Amino acid sequence: MKDAAIILSGGMDSVTMLYEYQPDIALAISFDYGANHAANELSFAKYHCNALGIKHLIIPLKFMSEYFKSSLLEGGDAIPEASYNEDNMKSTVVPFRNGIMLSIACGIAASNGLKKIMIANHGGDHDLYPDCRESFIKAMDRAVYEGTYERMEIFAPYTNLSKGEIARHGRRLGVDYAKTWSCYKGGDKHCGHCGTCEERKAALREAGIDDPTEYLN
Repeated sequence: MKDAAIILSGGMDSVTMLYEYQPDIALAISFDYGANHAANELSFAKYHCNALGIKHLIIPLKFMSEYFKSSLLEGGDAIPEASYNEDNMKSTVVPFRNGIMLSIACGIAASNGLKKIMIANHGGDHDLYPDCRESFIKAMDRAVYEGTYERMEIFAPYTNLSKGEIARHGRRLGVDYAKTWSCYKGGDKHCGHCGTCEERKAALREAGIDDPTEYLN
């Protein structure tokens, strides 16, 4: 029975989850909050939903780009390059982004008679992004349960997996990672140097996948 809605960015992790749990997914929800790479991610989210025959919604959240502070919302030149670590990537945090998205997804899912919201947060993000940590997901799970007649729940099976482990799931499922987006700078091609590009390369390498990504250099 399809009883879940998934938060789908169009990146490697949520696209992998879309394929792994497609028998359970009735609805995919993407958010356009004005990120530098939104157009790239959303086009791939739409592509995979069309391929799998899953209903897809894109919810506009442009107020976030107007009122929130993050280099992810300030253009490609604001994105730091080199390694994916807290000191280097902290500027890319969009405050409480997952909390906002989970809350909206909960309301949409409940309105569509669904019981679960799926999110593809993973272990590699725990130190950098507070709203990707297991403690946060557990707190939000309790909130959506207590705050809905439907007793909604959050399903986050990748919480303690690395991005490489998720990519191994995708390899087994035959996910085409050429049709996913990671680079926080946006543009027509992945820059190849920002923290998320470096993380993408490492995950594909760890999973034994020949990198299909077209990089600028």
